[in-house]
Amino acid sequence: MNLFENGFFFYKDNELWCEGVPVKDIISSTGTPAYIYSKNFFISSLLAFREAFAGIESEIFYAAKSNFNLSVIKTFVQNGAGVDVNSAGEFYRAIKAGAKPSKMILTGVGKNAEEIKLGLDHDVLMIKAESREEVESINRIALSLGIKARVALRVNPDVDANTHPYISTGLAENKFGIRIEEALDIYRSHKDYPGIDFTGIDMHIGSQITTLSPFIEAVERLTSLYNKIASMGIPLQHLDVGGGIGVRYSDEEPFSIKDFAAAITPIVKKAGATVFFEPGRFLTANGGILVTRIEYTKTNGNKTFYVVDSAMNDLLRPSIYSAYHHVQPVTLSSKETIKADVVGPVCESGDFFAKDREIYKSASGDLLAIMSSGSYGMVMASNYNARRRPPEILVDGDKFTVVRNRESYDHLLFDEEGLMA
Repeated sequence: MNLFENGFFFYKDNELWCEGVPVKDIISSTGTPAYIYSKNFFISSLLAFREAFAGIESEIFYAAKSNFNLSVIKTFVQNGAGVDVNSAGEFYRAIKAGAKPSKMILTGVGKNAEEIKLGLDHDVLMIKAESREEVESINRIALSLGIKARVALRVNPDVDANTHPYISTGLAENKFGIRIEEALDIYRSHKDYPGIDFTGIDMHIGSQITTLSPFIEAVERLTSLYNKIASMGIPLQHLDVGGGIGVRYSDEEPFSIKDFAAAITPIVKKAGATVFFEPGRFLTANGGILVTRIEYTKTNGNKTFYVVDSAMNDLLRPSIYSAYHHVQPVTLSSKETIKADVVGPVCESGDFFAKDREIYKSASGDLLAIMSSGSYGMVMASNYNARRRPPEILVDGDKFTVVRNRESYDHLLFDEEGLMA
């Protein structure tokens, strides 16, 4: 059985480390379950992305939906990234983390009037519109405020990203974006929207894309559309290719960021525009783990179960996507492997992290690391079964900081107790 290591999470003397700290030392302080992040993984991933596209004028906007911990957002902001926010809540968190609205993009397929007004009041760099009615709504609100809204249309290029259907966003059957023909009609009618300054054209075809061909096809369509719009005399300024770059969870062989840059740079150069990127998973997924403790081992016939203290409410991806996360021991005490299910305590058959998985033999009390959990982990966590969400820890070199405490039982009640009927 192979172990998942990447230079920021690695084994030394049979112990899993995050940067310069043994994971077991962190857990002895915080308890389990707990999310642990590598700050320098985040930084190195951002720098690698920026370096790959050094040959063109570009901007990187961190997709906060992948991991909206304040310290994680702050890490990217302090290293020069903008932020892509998908709701008023993400906007609020980004501002608290130090992001400037002038380097923020407000996205989302169903932004309400309050969110649109929030973006306009703070003069965000751009609002991304995904329907004609939304364009009309932005125009109306902007006029009521006596300002012009900077807007880009998100088009649906109708390209199959060959990814899980729940995270595919670029096909005509998906809810996202505007058909290319309709987008062209809206741009042609730009004078009908005096409250809007159309500044760009955008797309996002899906998530966890591991082959280059969907990107190449979609970027070619987007660049062609950009040039058609420019020929109408509409001076757009940017071309946004979104995010969605796949990462390795198991045995995937995703393209490198250098290969991505080499493939699309010659295409986007035809537009002569600033290119925007909105990576999330690429920057965070393999920079985090969820550490859990085995409470019990049990067998039902030929089936072995490791019942752990983390659950689907902590990490939902395996339950809703059948997503693979490598599971490995924090301490390598045995080289013997067995087949087992790694399951949580929640009262759902879908509460699992691994099924029929070859795993190193472990025992009650042992710590397991669920790898590649830095993206779409804590952000999708819930209080199902009235479980407290875990803490988040950020490691920087040989130091670690708890950047979000474990929830208390009082936190679960909020102000509900005082409102009981």
